[in-house]
Amino acid sequence: MISNETLAVTCGISSAVAWGTGDFSGGYASRKGNLFAVILISQFVGGVSLVGMALLFSETIPPFEALFYGALAGVFGILGLIALYKGLAQGRMGIVAPLSAVLTALVPIGYTAIYAGLPTITQSIGFICFVAAVWLLSSAEVGLRMTRNEFFLSFTAGLGFGFFFIFIDQANDLAILWPLVGARFASVSLLLFFIFLAGKPARPLNGQWILIGITGVMDAAGNAFFSMAAHLGRLDVSAVLGSLYPAATIMLAWFFLKERLRRQQWAGVGLAFAALILISL
Repeated sequence: MISNETLAVTCGISSAVAWGTGDFSGGYASRKGNLFAVILISQFVGGVSLVGMALLFSETIPPFEALFYGALAGVFGILGLIALYKGLAQGRMGIVAPLSAVLTALVPIGYTAIYAGLPTITQSIGFICFVAAVWLLSSAEVGLRMTRNEFFLSFTAGLGFGFFFIFIDQANDLAILWPLVGARFASVSLLLFFIFLAGKPARPLNGQWILIGITGVMDAAGNAFFSMAAHLGRLDVSAVLGSLYPAATIMLAWFFLKERLRRQQWAGVGLAFAALILISL
C-alpha cells in the first residue's frame, strides 16, 4: 500500500508539472495579448474546472471557516500572480522567476519550522539543492545585480504565493476542492475590481482561447494537487516540490519553442532531481 508520504510527494511533483505547464501556455498567450484578460479568463476557467471536480467527486461543502481560509488564499494568490506577471514583463526573467520561486518556498518553510518543527537533515539538504536548482534553471545571461522594481515585484510575488500555500493548508483539513473554489471566487472578484479601477477592457486576442483554457485547467489542477500534497504531508515539503514549476516551463519551452538550454540550466535539472530524491527520503 502506498504511504501518505509517497502520495504527498507525488502530488507535490504533479503540482509543479501542472503549474509549469500553465505558466508556459499563459506566458505564451500573454506575449502579444492583454495580460489582465489572460489572467482573468484563465482564472474563471480554472474556477469552473474546480467546481466540476468538486461535484464529480461528490465532495461535501466544508464549514465557512475553510471557505474563508480559501478566500484569503485566493486574495494572496492573485496579488502574487499579478506581481509575477508584471515582474516578468517589466524586469529580467532571469532575476524575477528564480527569486520569486525561492521566496514562495521560504515563506511556508519558515511557517512550518515554527509550528510543526524542523525537517530532517536529508530534507534540509534537499531544500538547499532546490534553491540552487531553481536559480540555475531560470538563469539568464544577465548580471545578478537587480533593480529596486525587480526586487519589489519578486518579493511581492513570492510573499503572495507563500501565503497562498499557508492558507490553503489551513483550509484543506475537511475538503480539498471547495476551499479552492472559494479561493478562485475571491481572486476573480479582486481581479475584476482591479480591471474596473484601470478602466481598460480585458479582451483576449483571437487565437488565444485554447492557450488560455489550458492555462486555467492546468492552474486548477496544480492547486488541487498542491492542496492534496499539503493535506497528506508536510507543508514545507509540498511547497518546495510545487515551487519547482520553472523546470516544467523551461523544458516545455525547450521542446516546443526550441529554446536552447544553457549548461547552468541542465545543471539545474540535475539538481532538481537530486532535490526530489533527498526530499522524498
